[in-house]
Amino acid sequence: MTDMRASVVVPCYSEKRWEQLKAAVASAWAQEPRPERVVVVVDHNPALLERAARELTGTTVVANASERGASGARNTGVEHTTSPFIALLDDDATARPGWLAGLLAPFADPSVVGTGGAIAPAWERGRPGWFPDEFLWVVGATYTGMPTELAPVRNVWSESMAVRREAFLAVGGFRVGFGKVGERARPEDTELCLRMGRPGNGYGGGRWMYNPAAVIDHFVPAGRSTFRFFVTRSANEGRGKIEMARLNPGQESLGAEQSYARELPRAAVRALLSGRVGRSFALVAGAGAAGVGAGYEWAFGARRPKAMEPAVA
Repeated sequence: MTDMRASVVVPCYSEKRWEQLKAAVASAWAQEPRPERVVVVVDHNPALLERAARELTGTTVVANASERGASGARNTGVEHTTSPFIALLDDDATARPGWLAGLLAPFADPSVVGTGGAIAPAWERGRPGWFPDEFLWVVGATYTGMPTELAPVRNVWSESMAVRREAFLAVGGFRVGFGKVGERARPEDTELCLRMGRPGNGYGGGRWMYNPAAVIDHFVPAGRSTFRFFVTRSANEGRGKIEMARLNPGQESLGAEQSYARELPRAAVRALLSGRVGRSFALVAGAGAAGVGAGYEWAFGARRPKAMEPAVA
């Protein structure tokens, strides 16, 4: 392969994150290889759109042409790129040197349709002592159980993801109406990974690779380091995974979650035996909240998901 050109798409929605957005864009432009284009997509916020277009010189700034939410915003960003590879970075994250190169390296294998990297939490108020490593996904960070070296995985996270543009277009991109809207999150990234990896999806399927050498720092505001947020986010994740499974029937949809859930009781016992009572309690509470959320969605959630809007041209 000789054409490894890549662009970076950064969705945003709130002026409260302006300084973080600027840092995210700067970190994307600082990558080697330098991106062909950095696209900032503003999600239905005219004031932010005007400011970004005025101040983010050299960067492509566009409005989300789809309905509100991160899924539509990312799809819109891809529409404004032409490079064969697209990297995604959240507006509250900064990419470390080597991030883009690390995401692109596995694409030397033509069977790879997408990649992801490691996510380090950048705590605004310091990490709570009770917060378990196994639940760092609650704050959008790499958690215990993820590979520690380059390895194939079922899914990666959209805050640090790269895709083969051709494969992304073939499956219609992210599922619009299913994903992050404000503070409500659904696993739109996992849902995309399942569709892109499945044979017969219009592209032929392919593998996802996780490269822990490609690292970003993801800001964790003080409000997300509370026990209340921890429990609420765990419950929402349980609900979201059931919604995702309805959209993608089959054992692969929840196979990773079932394996993960089986490890949590052992982790809780280990934490208790080592004297970390708070972490042990949090492990039990998080698992319980996710189970309650999943049970609620299974019993009362909508049985007929919204049809997927075509994502990209």
